[in-house]
Amino acid sequence: MKKSALLNAQLSYRIATLGHFDEVTICDAGLPIPSQVERIDLALTHGVPSFIDTVKVILSEMQITGVVLAEEFKKISPDLHLQLLVLIEAEQITGHQIDITYISHEAFKAKTNHSKAVVRTGECTPYANVIFQSGVVF
Repeated sequence: MKKSALLNAQLSYRIATLGHFDEVTICDAGLPIPSQVERIDLALTHGVPSFIDTVKVILSEMQITGVVLAEEFKKISPDLHLQLLVLIEAEQITGHQIDITYISHEAFKAKTNHSKAVVRTGECTPYANVIFQSGVVF
C-alpha cells in the first residue's frame, strides 16, 4: 500500500506524469469540465472532499511553479481564497518561487482546456477553483 498522503491511483499517476509547466485544475463541484480533458472526480457529496483538503494533498505530492485563480474568487469567497494563499505561501518555503496570476472567471474556464486533468471536489463555495502549473524539484 502507498505510504504517502495521496491514495487515489488516477490522481497519483497524473501527478507523476506531469512535466514542467503542465497544468492541473482543482475545482469546486460546479465548474464545467471540458470533455477533452481528463476528469478526476473525487466529489462524494456537498463539501466532501473539500477544496482545501484536496489542495493540501495535491501540494504534498506536486511541485508547483505557478498558480492561476479567477479574480472573482478573492472577491466572492475571501475566506477560502485566503486559506489557499496561506498554503501557497507555505510551499514557497522550499525556496521555489510561485507566481500567482488572476484572470476573469470566463478566461479561467477557457484555460482549463489546457489542463492535463481537472480534479472535481465536493466543494460548494463559489469560485473555489485553482490551476496549478507544475514545477521541477531541482
